[in-house]
Amino acid sequence: MTLMDKEKMQDSGVEWIGVIPQGWRLDRLKDIVSLRDEKSTEKSEIEDYLELEDLEQGTGRLLSIRSTANVESAVMKFYKGDVLFGKLRPYLRKYHLATFDGKCTGEILAFQPEKIEPKFLLYFIASDGFIKVCTAMSYGAKMPRVNYPKQLALLPVCLPCTQEQQAITEYLDQQCGKLDAIIAIKQQQIKTLDALRQSVIYHAVTKGLDASAPLVDSGVEWLGEIPQGWRLDRLKDIVSLRDEKSTEKSEIEDYLELEDLEQGTGRLLSVRNTTNVGSAVIKFFKEDVLFGKLRPYLQKYHLATFDGKCTGEILAFKPEKIESKFLLYFIASDGFIKVCTAMSYGAKMPRVNYPKQLALLPVCLPSSKEQQRIIDHLDQETQRLTALKANLNQQISTLEAYKKSLIYECVTGKKRINML
Repeated sequence: MTLMDKEKMQDSGVEWIGVIPQGWRLDRLKDIVSLRDEKSTEKSEIEDYLELEDLEQGTGRLLSIRSTANVESAVMKFYKGDVLFGKLRPYLRKYHLATFDGKCTGEILAFQPEKIEPKFLLYFIASDGFIKVCTAMSYGAKMPRVNYPKQLALLPVCLPCTQEQQAITEYLDQQCGKLDAIIAIKQQQIKTLDALRQSVIYHAVTKGLDASAPLVDSGVEWLGEIPQGWRLDRLKDIVSLRDEKSTEKSEIEDYLELEDLEQGTGRLLSVRNTTNVGSAVIKFFKEDVLFGKLRPYLQKYHLATFDGKCTGEILAFKPEKIESKFLLYFIASDGFIKVCTAMSYGAKMPRVNYPKQLALLPVCLPSSKEQQRIIDHLDQETQRLTALKANLNQQISTLEAYKKSLIYECVTGKKRINML
């Protein structure tokens, strides 16, 4: 790879592309590809159908393939060698080079490359500049998408000769493959830390901290043996469920949706107001323990640090015969999450019911003094594991930023690849 001298560069006339090498040309997307528009309503058990969720974010890889057996709407056909691009929420970076003939949701555009190498097109639409301009021009508040004939079709693509396109794609395949492999290792390390965190919490809230303490059978399969002297109470006997509703709208940011709770950590991601909330909300108070009853496997929980309001999909528990933080750790434990997930009902929106299910779940309780010892231990351990995870996430962010920069500089000619 060699860097191009400045005097051999020219202004593309496109702000997000910048300068390009002399000899490269600019074409509109619609002049170098054809958009597939062949629809199908045929249902089949054959796994050749893709939804947006089947495309891995930012890598171009397939996560899964499904059939059209349960698809109600018409689907779009694509063919091997087509380049697929998710027009819904383009910032999610959903793209893929098809390796088989198949079908996809209408939210995925299928481009047939005609005057461009397929893999070069894939990398071009994966580039940071292309994604950012698509995101900027997308429309729709809740479901932003980009339009093909009026927007995407008119976007410029900078093109070197076919030989250089091939050299660029070979280089990017090699470099991005290395980066993706490193990122995958770090993501696996994060999964290992998450599993360790779950194990540490579950063991502490069901077995205690004294390894020499005698254990007795709890009589509850998912709790197993618990320390002698600990008692079992039903959840409803140690907490009160908040049920005070409010329909008052306010600009004050004291309202929480499920999306505001970080998965598996108990931390708040954001707080919002109720000005645009159409339904009644539930009041909660400082030191209440919040738990997401919708899709409990997402592990949405939080110890409230202020008086506020939340969606009805969040249950607010007022601890009465249990330390608030111990309750938080107990409902965060792997056993509790798994049993809630197993008893949840509803195919598309599975949730767990409080009075008939959650309220009856057993909670194992040591003395208040022992609860506090466990809380202090878990605070220390989870903080340590969280710091390790944050460091890995920062490393991944750095690698992903470098990958985006590398792709952009190569497909716009800022970095040139030797054609040997």
